[in-house]
Amino acid sequence: MINGLIGKKMGMTQLFAPDGTVTPVTVIQAGPCPVVQVKTAANDGYEAVQVGFDELTKKKLPRAIKERFSKLNVPAQRVLKEFRPLEAGKLPAVGTVLNVKVFEKAKQVRVTGTSKGKGFQGVVRRHGFGGGGRTHGSNFHRAPGAVGCRTTPGEVHKGKRMAGHMGHRQVTARNLVVVKVDPDKNLLYVRGAVPGPINGFVTVLLG
Repeated sequence: MINGLIGKKMGMTQLFAPDGTVTPVTVIQAGPCPVVQVKTAANDGYEAVQVGFDELTKKKLPRAIKERFSKLNVPAQRVLKEFRPLEAGKLPAVGTVLNVKVFEKAKQVRVTGTSKGKGFQGVVRRHGFGGGGRTHGSNFHRAPGAVGCRTTPGEVHKGKRMAGHMGHRQVTARNLVVVKVDPDKNLLYVRGAVPGPINGFVTVLLG
């Protein structure tokens, strides 16, 4: 068995306990993920399993990718990622399909995804700057203010908080409690929010 799977964020909903307690959960479609490559310590220097997710139609594939997957007798996959085995030496064979059952005994998981892109934003929205006065003839409202220095060193320091592209970066949500696992539909329900938009690809890892 491996330590994670590739999934897709389906959205958020609520689960109700018998006592009426409401739990906000994010629904993740974790799998099916076929194994497309097995790496061993003898050949690659480490043990890992490369799995795929989200089957592609053959019309959209370059010839090289078609030939690779046809040799493996595995449908072409949109996303490929490597995962480590939980026990050394116990690696699934190529073609083995892994599903959400990997998380049946898990209590917590960590989910990594790409956050929503916000485009080019100013310092007030991007960094939470307070801005200037709105009245009394002020012309300083949402500007960043001075960004440079005097003659020495005569430059803008690296890492200066300025306007720029916001969002669309890798974010990891840790210690998400597994509330429910649905093996029939390959659905994983975790408490709380998960980074990324609906239908965005995520990586779910144990622990």
